Amino acid sequence: MDGSALRKKIGLAALAAVTLLSLPLLAGFFGRLHPAFDSFAHFRIHLAVLMALAALLLIGSRFFLEGAVAIALAIGAVATTTKSMDLPLLGSIHAQASAGQPVYRLLQLNLLYNNPEPNRVLSLIGRIRPDVITLNEVSPMWADKLELLSAAYPHRVLCPFPNGRWGVAILSSRPFAQDAEARCYDRGSLAIAPIDFGGRAVDVATLHLGWPWPFHQPRQLSALAGPLAFLADTALLAGDMNATPWSAAVSRVTELGGLELMRSVGPTWQSNRLPQFMRFAGLPIDQVFHRGATIHNARTLDEVGSDHLPVLVEFSLPLRKPTPEEDAETATAGITE
Repeated sequence: MDGSALRKKIGLAALAAVTLLSLPLLAGFFGRLHPAFDSFAHFRIHLAVLMALAALLLIGSRFFLEGAVAIALAIGAVATTTKSMDLPLLGSIHAQASAGQPVYRLLQLNLLYNNPEPNRVLSLIGRIRPDVITLNEVSPMWADKLELLSAAYPHRVLCPFPNGRWGVAILSSRPFAQDAEARCYDRGSLAIAPIDFGGRAVDVATLHLGWPWPFHQPRQLSALAGPLAFLADTALLAGDMNATPWSAAVSRVTELGGLELMRSVGPTWQSNRLPQFMRFAGLPIDQVFHRGATIHNARTLDEVGSDHLPVLVEFSLPLRKPTPEEDAETATAGITE
């Protein structure tokens, strides 16, 4: 086979690859029409990169125009994801707290139900000492391990999954709001705990969504419409969404709860089967939503034996305005003095 025939075969193969990759890439933009399309959206960056690499082979062939269009499409597809990512050049999570405004910390982690190194998780919590912890894949093994944290985190709710495999949990060093109780929903996939932060009641919630279509994620979102709609005016929701921040599934969570999505801190899920140098190719599926709170900083921490990275979030609450009764008491005290 001469060089010309070989180049033609390579060009045709590359063109076929570009065409095949473009189909799921474009389908992912129509996730609101059907959850099957949204399943492709989670891999938008991966598909775009693969398509761009295949398109490079077309640039030097008679399919130059097709290659240029494919590369432009790939760049455009990746650009649609940047708005929801914490990228310094395109806006960032980081914000300064006002003077006298306490800053609290929340740690989100999918524990991995059969994590072979649970002590690494306990050690991390001991070092970081967050105010509140939201956990997913809390298996019976983990329920026993978490008892070791009961002195530091006496206020808690564990929501077991009916089949006993795993559920979700919230651990707090701060008390639950007076006359309020934590609640579990949808077979242990959602927990909501009203927590007292310096006299301010905040609904802290954690959610573990199932896998996307054809699995039960769409059904689960419908079942959660009621609980999410009744979150308090000040709320934080963190969890493993099994969905990327630009997906229709995550958009639906924000709409159901009237929440704002925090910019993603990057890939938080990384397959343990991948070598270390390829962990960057994971998916950003651990999300944090908020309402009535200000996010100041968020970052991933070192891995602790799970296939998810821990996410540490620093946040504050608006300074509470004094009530008319408190204003009156202040004014009376000033006159007395």
